[in-house]
Amino acid sequence: MKKPPLRTTVIGSYPFPGWLEYVAAHLDDFGPEDIREAQQDAVLAAIHDQVAAGLDVITDGEQTRLDFNLSFYGYLEGIEREAKPARRFGPPAHDQRGQHRIVGELAAPRGLGVVEEFERLRRLAPAGPALKASVPGPYTLAGRLIPNGDYPDRYAVTEALLPIVRKELENLVAAGCREIQVDEPSMSCYAYREDPERLVDIFNRTVETVAGKCRLATHLCFGNYKGRAVGPRRYAPMFPAFLKLNADEIHLEMASREFAELELIGQIAAVRDVAVGIVDVKSYYIETPEDIALRVRRCLEFAPAARLSLAPDCGLSQTARWAARRKLANLVEGVHRVRQEIR
Repeated sequence: MKKPPLRTTVIGSYPFPGWLEYVAAHLDDFGPEDIREAQQDAVLAAIHDQVAAGLDVITDGEQTRLDFNLSFYGYLEGIEREAKPARRFGPPAHDQRGQHRIVGELAAPRGLGVVEEFERLRRLAPAGPALKASVPGPYTLAGRLIPNGDYPDRYAVTEALLPIVRKELENLVAAGCREIQVDEPSMSCYAYREDPERLVDIFNRTVETVAGKCRLATHLCFGNYKGRAVGPRRYAPMFPAFLKLNADEIHLEMASREFAELELIGQIAAVRDVAVGIVDVKSYYIETPEDIALRVRRCLEFAPAARLSLAPDCGLSQTARWAARRKLANLVEGVHRVRQEIR
């Protein structure tokens, strides 16, 4: 299906409904069927909100995950889960997240669960919007694993996880998924101190067997755990190296950064599609349709409509659902206004 100009999309995650938050905090009180029912109902709610907003592309809201990637460690063999975080009290931040010790060979014989998520989404979603599945990349997943003698550093852990993620991508394509987003926010968080060419090589080897068989996207942001970023919030250290990412679409967060470095989308649009975050998920200011339209017009100064998608800065899981609903509805309304202008 031909994609519309100024396509409206999302990154992946969506707020848990209150009942799912309760279930997640009281798992011992529920049976397996209770939990499955609550998760499916939550997926239905996420689908409803996205469809009601009028988005061109939707996800399952990652309602069956803990955060955007933490649940994946439950599928891994060779780890001992939940070493205590460095800090447990005080203002929330990334150093309060637990890590996992590697105690054996890393493997995921059951896969990572994303195929099941996609099949549920396809079964429950109405006809119309495109369906997108998201998978954290191996470099990002490696960040919560503690290296050991067999895997002495983050890059060694990444190399062990790379074929696991690649296999999940292959299985998604085989299941009929036509749009996959490979999330590597750790690459954008740490590109300022790492070799960006090495990071690009990791990404491209991860997707090499599915490139050309589906629409591949990647999301580059600076972290959103508890609404906090990690590392310098600058894209300059990544480019021009990241122009060689083997993806059909590259997403950049812009709204929370007051559209700094917006000119970069022109470089990206010269070689592939670019998605721009024009809704600030870290703020409870609800962007009006007029705000959105102005931001889209600014983006069109650098990238043509056919190459441009519009989205929130990041996933919406850290935003209250009432605000997420309004932000998405206004995103779509503002984009539609500009579509009418350029016809």
